[in-house]
Amino acid sequence: MGGFFGTISTKDCVNDVFYGTDYNSHLGTKRAGLVTFDEESGFHRSIHSLERQYFRSRFEDELDDFKGHQGLGVISDTDPQPIIINSHLGRYAVVTVAKINNLREIADELLASRMHLSEMSANVINQTELVALLINMGDSFVDGINKVYQKIQGSCSMLILTEDGIIAARDFLGRTPIVIGKRDDAYAVSSETTSFPNLDYQVLRDVGPGEIVKLRADGIEVLQKPMSRCQICSFLWVYYGFPASDYEGINTEAVREKNGRIVGEKDTEVEADLVCGIPDSGVGMALGYSHGKKVPYKRAVLKYTPTWPRSFTPGNQKRRDLVARMKLIPNPAILKDQRVVFCDDSIVRGTQLRDNVRTFFDNGAKEVHVRISCPPLVYGCPFIGFTSQKSPLELITRRIIKDFEGDENAKLAEYAKTDSPEYKRMVQEIAKQLGLTSLKFAHVEDLVESIGLPKDRVCTHCFDGSSYCHEHDNDPE
Repeated sequence: MGGFFGTISTKDCVNDVFYGTDYNSHLGTKRAGLVTFDEESGFHRSIHSLERQYFRSRFEDELDDFKGHQGLGVISDTDPQPIIINSHLGRYAVVTVAKINNLREIADELLASRMHLSEMSANVINQTELVALLINMGDSFVDGINKVYQKIQGSCSMLILTEDGIIAARDFLGRTPIVIGKRDDAYAVSSETTSFPNLDYQVLRDVGPGEIVKLRADGIEVLQKPMSRCQICSFLWVYYGFPASDYEGINTEAVREKNGRIVGEKDTEVEADLVCGIPDSGVGMALGYSHGKKVPYKRAVLKYTPTWPRSFTPGNQKRRDLVARMKLIPNPAILKDQRVVFCDDSIVRGTQLRDNVRTFFDNGAKEVHVRISCPPLVYGCPFIGFTSQKSPLELITRRIIKDFEGDENAKLAEYAKTDSPEYKRMVQEIAKQLGLTSLKFAHVEDLVESIGLPKDRVCTHCFDGSSYCHEHDNDPE
């Protein structure tokens, strides 16, 4: 997915940019970049890979090279960024959190217009550079940003560092968040409110869908009012969001606990001795489930944080699966002869969970029941890159549908519908393939209730295929 942080201050901002960006590290594992602007030295940028090292260790030795009262940082799961541009709009740097499905088509149009793409790596188009080229086609930054909104299929939120401020533009349908923070001497914008407390920023407000604002050290100017429709990604609360972060004013951990409580209260068919969350994003659900089901929460499996604080991304799937398994340590003293309910955020391919289940039984569990905090992932996401899947058949649901129907695209609406015969059959088969005693998913209705926003303001496409409006079908509030 990716995340970003920007700040503009009356004093040096380098430490804020460094640590604020670091608090977005859970959102991506591939690349990171920092850029600052100083009137004397201009723009200074650095980009590094995160595939073998952490953000802090990559950039800490370079911090003395950065200067200025304003800057941006980005954690990216896609292209190297920030991109620095010199155009008729002036000099600026841009970072994006985006998934652009028609990247090649737009690039071909630009090339046919005698524009060029320079940030090519392994013949891959840099989508942040593409966004910059579209911005440059506008008569102003607002006009150029709207050209991005009009052209792309997918989603794009961005921060633009100019010589006199920071422009923040949230995705036209608000699929990815931007939040504004404030303290006495500075303003900040971030994908995660988690970036703010330890840097002494107070959450001011969310940037609205399609809204464009400009931050200066002494205030905020609204360049474009927010749009009326919102489709913020529900998976932020399920998986991506850090527990302390809020989106649209709604806390991630509170949603996970409420969702777990609802699932636990409804789960009357299973007797259990304890419940455990698969760390980290399954813990909140498990705490709620423990309350709703009235069974004790125990740490039957733990994450080994000293050397596996998160999963890096090795070059092949076999090694990625091994990394995912190695960081979790079962506790046989708690598992032995117990009927255990494990709560987790989602099932994508199923490989990691299958390995974990085998380990739980090997370490003495009598029964292994799994409860998932979101519905089955039946549809690939065209809006946010929350998995690296290249084919629908990488989803365990679609492989099962293909086995049942002979076509992985057959009857998707029926399989996605809560408690339909097709849905029940699919869930039973997933449980069988993973070696589970039982398996249940949270219903989409319960997830939406837990989030607390109206259904038509939350994107649930990956669960039920719904999409309430086209990117360009959105009016100002």
